[in-house]
Amino acid sequence: MTEDSIISRIWSFAGILRDDGVGYGDYLEQLTYLLFLKMADEFSRPPYNREIAIPEGCDWNSLKSKRGSELELHYNKTLRELSKAKGILGQIFTKSQNKIQDPAKLYKIIDMIDKEQWSIMGADLKGKIYEGLLEKNAEDTKSGAGQYFTPRALIKAMVECVRPEPGKTIADPACGTGGFFLAAYDYIVNNYDLNREQKEFLKNKTFYGNEIVANTRRMCLMNMFLHNIGEIDGDTFISSTDALVSDEGKRFDYVLANPPFGKKSSMTFTNEKGEQEKEDLVYNRQDFWATTSNKQLNFLQHIHTLLKISGQAAVVLPDNVLFEGGAGETVRKELLRTTDLHTILRLPTGIFYKQGVKANVLFFDNKPAAKNPWTKEVWIYDYRTNIHHTLKKKPMTFEDLKDFVKCYNPSNRLNRKETWSEDNPEGRWRKFTYEEIIARDKTNLDIFWLRDKSLSDLDNLPDPDLLASEIIENIESGLEGFKEIMETLNGNLERG
Repeated sequence: MTEDSIISRIWSFAGILRDDGVGYGDYLEQLTYLLFLKMADEFSRPPYNREIAIPEGCDWNSLKSKRGSELELHYNKTLRELSKAKGILGQIFTKSQNKIQDPAKLYKIIDMIDKEQWSIMGADLKGKIYEGLLEKNAEDTKSGAGQYFTPRALIKAMVECVRPEPGKTIADPACGTGGFFLAAYDYIVNNYDLNREQKEFLKNKTFYGNEIVANTRRMCLMNMFLHNIGEIDGDTFISSTDALVSDEGKRFDYVLANPPFGKKSSMTFTNEKGEQEKEDLVYNRQDFWATTSNKQLNFLQHIHTLLKISGQAAVVLPDNVLFEGGAGETVRKELLRTTDLHTILRLPTGIFYKQGVKANVLFFDNKPAAKNPWTKEVWIYDYRTNIHHTLKKKPMTFEDLKDFVKCYNPSNRLNRKETWSEDNPEGRWRKFTYEEIIARDKTNLDIFWLRDKSLSDLDNLPDPDLLASEIIENIESGLEGFKEIMETLNGNLERG
């Protein structure tokens, strides 16, 4: 069967199930369970002959031999049993439930999966099928899955800049569906001629992550497994714990991350009147420079902790991290002092599945303790001003970010040339010295210099639908900010 026909068959089922009220996320979840069982069955046979700890009666053969209500009962029982297992097996089936109520349709999906030999299929194809489903799921804005899906073009550009090397460790404390891991894996495989030890290290010892949402973690594990990372019967390297709770002491060569959007860390509980209340979550950690309930600032501090002394980080963070006062100012000053914060990429709106997000990528290298600040100059690439993207009509591609990667100059970061100058005020690539930044109010890193053409050149406005999308983005961004202010005010009034 050709690649396209496999993909179209898998997609056609997604459409059929949507008519039954089964969303992409639920379909993807069921596919994950069934694919895992089928591949476990394939690995237990020649030429692999692996001992895989699938409990008796929960294997692929017992599932595909059933029909009708008997199949539905058996599938439910299988999911329950497998959720008690250890290692990757247990993590894949944690809190698993059958979302396909029609046994005839469930059998059709089992039959479709049974017809293919997944273990011999190329990792590229398996990965392509699964990544395609993940992206489709992210587009389903009602499900909220988009917040766990970072645009792949952006991830690829970040990895091209950082250039991870074989034999080194890579962490993502909010790894979602594993996009950064896969891009780093592909980069290493495509750019190095790996020996056997390096291949083994890449497969089983390179990647470490956290993902607290069970369904997202399951998809991440499956996504990585289909891309040939990890063993079907091995230990899991994706922890289900909240990364911010404590420093576990592990240190990594690289951290690549896009922590979840939303400024506040909070927990919901039921009060004495039986009403739902939210309470700000503050993490008291000795290794943090500032104590705050701002989730983004906490992730930035945690990522700094995770780095080895020579470690490198590339992190997607919202604008508030660049300009917020109080704890924000403390964190920025310490980041400039203890690391070399050498590059900031200003991102446009319209590229994330959660609307209203204005974000940046911060690239920094960790350094040993020193008297003087490590950051000497910060290079900023403005890929926001006069840039217009929408998810459907004009999505951002890797081609769009190639100029940034070229300016970043990954092969020799110390040999960079500004494209901005007095003679070329439209240049997007400009450096600022440590002294210039520290002199700014609150050490504000939200720096821009390009003229917004839409304010002055009414003849060159973007298409009406792009403009409308941007207006919606800005309104939603403002609403998010107002919501946070209201929540804070209400919380203060109640405590007062």
